[in-house]
Amino acid sequence: MTTRLSLLNHPLVLGFDHIERTLDRIAKSATDGYPPYNIEQVGEDRLRITIAVAGFAERDLAVQIEDSQLVVRGKQLDEPSRVYLHRGIAARQFQRSFVLAEGIEVTGAALADGLLHIDLSRPVPDSRVRTVEIKKATSRVEGNAATIDVPKSGHGTERAS
Repeated sequence: MTTRLSLLNHPLVLGFDHIERTLDRIAKSATDGYPPYNIEQVGEDRLRITIAVAGFAERDLAVQIEDSQLVVRGKQLDEPSRVYLHRGIAARQFQRSFVLAEGIEVTGAALADGLLHIDLSRPVPDSRVRTVEIKKATSRVEGNAATIDVPKSGHGTERAS
């Protein structure tokens, strides 16, 4: 059994376990090289994914957002009326997934000259600062354990030991 060391498994880094699962999923799917694609920055806050889909028509392609993933699927149907003497161009189906960071939006897709272009925007996030109110807690000793009563927002108190 191998133990994997992770930077996201540090006690001061909380709530990032979903990122680690996403990275594992990406590593597993990165081995398939079909169809080839490019990712380019086309503006300060815009990206474009270009996928080589020669031979696919618009009806053969689907672009969907599933949870935090952009999923592109292609499926060509064989026409039974065609008789091939030689078939060197495979009618191959594919699925290509891209994990989207929070805030990335898909703004459109277009098919031209055998290339599927998918445009993305990355809006600049607003800087947020939030102050958390510190409430005065009362403490008391019950037996050998100290108990702290912390006022809740609303009614009553919460008890922490």
